[in-house]
Amino acid sequence: MDVKSEVIAQFTQVAQEQSKPLAPLTDDLALFESGLDSLCFAIVVVRLEMSLGVDPFSAEEDARFPATLGEFIGYYENAAK
Repeated sequence: MDVKSEVIAQFTQVAQEQSKPLAPLTDDLALFESGLDSLCFAIVVVRLEMSLGVDPFSAEEDARFPATLGEFIGYYENAAK
């Protein structure tokens, strides 16, 4: 399974379900400018854990939330290795 495709699919699906306008999904997109709110991100993280079998944010106590979509995807790619 391609991690990047799954992340983008979940962002898109959650935005549609929550009626949120979604910015163009590029690697340098700042997550706070994506159009998703904190509830949306929580839903995305839970769904990615279910589909990919990893949660990179629970692995470390002091893990910081990524600033860009590219960093977000990178967290999942590294955790899935």
